[in-house]
Amino acid sequence: MTDATGPSSPGDAFHVFDTTLRDGAQREGINLTVADKLTIARHLDEFGVGFIEGGWPGANPRDTEFFARARAEVDFRHAQLVAFGSTRRAGVAAADDPQVRALLDSGAPVVTLVAKSHDRHVELALRTTLEENLAMVRDTVAYLRSLGRRVFVDLEHFFDGYRANSAYAKQVVRTAAEAGADVVVLCDTNGGMLPAQVQAVVATVLADTGARLGIHAQDDTGCAVANTLAAVDAGATHVQCTANGYGERVGNANLFPVVAALQLKYGRQVLPEGALAEMTRISHAIAEVVNLTPSTHQPYVGVSAFAHKAGLHASAIKVDPDLYQHIDPELVGNTMRMLVSDMAGRASIELKGKELGIDLGGDRELVGRVVERVKARELEGYSYEAADASFELLLREEVEGRARRHFRVESWRAIVEDRPDGTHANEATVKLWAKGERIVATAEGNGPVNALDRALRVGLERIYPQLAGLELVDYKVRILEGKHGTQSTTRVLVSTTDGSGEWSTVGVADNVIAASWQALEDAYTYGLLRAGVQPQE
Repeated sequence: MTDATGPSSPGDAFHVFDTTLRDGAQREGINLTVADKLTIARHLDEFGVGFIEGGWPGANPRDTEFFARARAEVDFRHAQLVAFGSTRRAGVAAADDPQVRALLDSGAPVVTLVAKSHDRHVELALRTTLEENLAMVRDTVAYLRSLGRRVFVDLEHFFDGYRANSAYAKQVVRTAAEAGADVVVLCDTNGGMLPAQVQAVVATVLADTGARLGIHAQDDTGCAVANTLAAVDAGATHVQCTANGYGERVGNANLFPVVAALQLKYGRQVLPEGALAEMTRISHAIAEVVNLTPSTHQPYVGVSAFAHKAGLHASAIKVDPDLYQHIDPELVGNTMRMLVSDMAGRASIELKGKELGIDLGGDRELVGRVVERVKARELEGYSYEAADASFELLLREEVEGRARRHFRVESWRAIVEDRPDGTHANEATVKLWAKGERIVATAEGNGPVNALDRALRVGLERIYPQLAGLELVDYKVRILEGKHGTQSTTRVLVSTTDGSGEWSTVGVADNVIAASWQALEDAYTYGLLRAGVQPQE
């Protein structure tokens, strides 16, 4: 186990404290196994946070098992493992309290104690006196310190308690600090504070108590990141966050915007050297573990964080990317993306071509044709900003002056048979040409689109074995405005992977099967291009 600052951490002057495994796990829809928690802990340690709060040992078997396995299985390089629990119960000595004993048994070198700082919570929730609450804080901190544990104290509902009885709230801060708590964390448990309020309270408490202060902000007003930074402005040197802002209700202060702001805007080195460039990858990896789709519009790490759509933006970015970007995306491991849509101008197309490795050579006529074709197609319902692969195929056709594909479709059909027992049979037949050979293939599937997909594979995999490595990973259908009901135009987006990358294609038609076929045809054509297979004349 490392020492209190960690062997490769920026030091103890400023703490980045992650509570994804405890507070973040309280988000609706997240249910972490012990294996999940160990994986996330490794990602967080790799990212370089100083402290990882692993859960509440003794409160449930899963958290108890996590601490036991973490000690044996995880070699923490940067982070300290933290056990969470509460102060002793009223009227019970700290040494005799089973939940305090569970904190020690966890083996964690650091303990976070949650304590009450709101007078009404003390009297109504704990059902004890204000003096006894102070004794509970004092005794538990002192006991854990006497046994070599580093102690942080989270003052629950601090800001609400401060408004109700500021003298008592500050008295709890002093008591914790004087008993030996390294940091006293002011918690906006209900998430109702605003940045100016947080800054004013933190500054006053710091001046009046002299304690080292931290901040724990919930995001109920959408201000958790701003409130965290406001607390830092006021003198807090310990920030508690969760990966991707996971947490109860609407979530907690998001770890990634907080540390990015501290390093890139404040100039504080709060992570190990080079760790910030891994931020996007770490964010997405943790999202995969918790089985939640990464937020595309998350600051810094979202795939849309540096995506540009408007032609005016593209024209400026062509001159200097910094004109419409607040940082270089590579600093946080992200990339700039140009979106192609009916808003696209010449600059958008040229930059997108460059991004795709296609040099348009300043050919204004060519670029103009592409712009007009994109606008016409999007008027029909196509969406290229979400289908880069289909756009690249379109662009290649315009650059080469002809459509070159690996196969030519003669016809296809899909049949759905409704049987008397309530079951359905789905069969598809495709007729196509590839490498001078006419191919007829039939397959069954789980639905007509799946049957078409299988028939296409049956027909082509013998000629193009590379298709065996492709997998469809997402399928979206959108009914577009226009005609009513079942006469509406349908747009289909298909995402495909070859194991090393993922791409999206689009199809639009007056029925979902025809739209799906277009998207499938583009998906496999693009997959063959990625595999280095040259198209036919």
